[in-house]
Amino acid sequence: MQFPYQLTAKGKYTLKNVRLETGFEYENEEVIGTKTDLFSIEIEAGKIKTVKANDPRSEGIDVKGYLMLPAFRDMHIHLDKTLYGLPWQALSPKRKTVKDMIAYEQEIIPELLKTSVSRAEQLISLLQHYGTHFVRTHFNIDPTSGLKSLEHLEQALENKKDSFKAELVAFPQHGVYYTESAPLMKEAAQLKSIEFIGGLDPLSIDGSIEKVMDFTVQLALDYHKGIDIHLHETEESGMKTINYLIDKAIENPELQGKTFISHAFALAHLSPKETEQIAERLAEGKVGIASSVPFKGKVMPIPILKKYGVNVLIGNDNVQDYWSTFGSGSMLQKANLIAELYGYATEYALSRTLQFAVQNIIPLDEKGNQQWPKAGDEAAIILTDASCSAEAVSRMSEIKALMNDGNLFWRN
Repeated sequence: MQFPYQLTAKGKYTLKNVRLETGFEYENEEVIGTKTDLFSIEIEAGKIKTVKANDPRSEGIDVKGYLMLPAFRDMHIHLDKTLYGLPWQALSPKRKTVKDMIAYEQEIIPELLKTSVSRAEQLISLLQHYGTHFVRTHFNIDPTSGLKSLEHLEQALENKKDSFKAELVAFPQHGVYYTESAPLMKEAAQLKSIEFIGGLDPLSIDGSIEKVMDFTVQLALDYHKGIDIHLHETEESGMKTINYLIDKAIENPELQGKTFISHAFALAHLSPKETEQIAERLAEGKVGIASSVPFKGKVMPIPILKKYGVNVLIGNDNVQDYWSTFGSGSMLQKANLIAELYGYATEYALSRTLQFAVQNIIPLDEKGNQQWPKAGDEAAIILTDASCSAEAVSRMSEIKALMNDGNLFWRN
């Protein structure tokens, strides 16, 4: 996909006829609808400068009453590993395990690196098509690719810098010790552009929870990085890894709020009581959970995690690549799937579900008070053809415009 928008405005300018949510409509104390009104929004220096009553006769860009929402954030994706932009290819039935996939990657990475910049840009364009302006992206660190995946990803991001942002996770996809990746991980950890140290199934890939987790934690502490590990392991080994990482976060306050477990499928196999207990511990250590939806046939305890204040981040993970045939690139679709999976069908519940697409503050707080946008907020927004957040989630409404750092891009 080519970039679906054209630059309409940057710097200092005003949007008029902007639809914003202003409160809830109630009947017998139940939310039955969402109130909106039209406003004028002034943008300057990458920030929202003012939010004023609408004056349709004033100068400014007329956005025709489209609903303004925070731009979307995809918090778990692999921009460096995609078949998007290449001919269609479904999954092979021959590769059943992570180690099977490691062997396959070792074969195909040299050829894929030849086109990885352009393919990453095409995948970014797909995400932008659906209103995403920011991602947390994992990229391979392994002996086959060295630091080439990072170099090519950074080139793609540089080419997209006006319309897109990313934070980077150094990901040892082929294991830390299963292949000779530890020296490469240390090299990557020293780079300013890297914000998180990744990891992968320490027991099943590298044969030791403690050795791998200690390496990962120390690397994060030495270079002041966050942690975001992939954990597909279930039952005893999965829970032992989760608890080990929580303990490390509690011991090292520097890691709290910066430590995440991606997928964490072991949580889907617990009893209700066990789920409550681990949610409480995750909250104590300020350890977040990051993953895609649906969870490969597993129903994750998102409502209980949220009840205890655990930071739950959502992303697309693999978008039509050799790991997964599926993956649309749409964060609004992810919010829609969460609503369907957990029965969030009312106006109020659907409006709350928007949080999983924006990973940030949503327009109305729990009591219906307007909390976004305000002067000083980041000028990162989308304009969509919907009457309110609930409709946008339920109908996965079309995105008309995307703004990043105050740069407004309108759909062609």
